[in-house]
Parts: sequence; structure tokens; C-alpha cells
Amino acid sequence: MNSAPDISGSSVEERREYIKSRYPCIADCDMCGLCTVFHGKDAELAYEDYINGKRTYEDVSSDYK
Repeated sequence: MNSAPDISGSSVEERREYIKSRYPCIADCDMCGLCTVFHGKDAELAYEDYINGKRTYEDVSSDYK
């Protein structure tokens, strides 16, 4: 998979699409586990600061390690 778009060189739409494609909801939390990783949040909500260009992808990801 490609690396996350840099916040200085990408649009909100590009970053949102990256998160949606990187963390797709398969509607089966028992199989996927993303809801647990993101503390019950949807990936778009968890990465809202990245999507809006406020924090880097890496910085937001560190919140969930």
C-alpha cells in the first residue's frame, strides 16, 4: 500500500480517501478489530486531525499504539 499523503501536499479529500481505503469497515467487529484499536471510533473519526491537516498521519497513529 502507498504511504499516507503528506498533509502539506494533499487535499482533505485525498487524505479521507486514504483513511477509508486503509481502514475499511467490514461491518464485522469480531473479525476485524479496528473498532477496538480505535477505542470504539470509526477510522475517519479517529484520524480526523490528519484528514483536516492538523496533525501528521504518524502523529495520529501514535495515539493508537
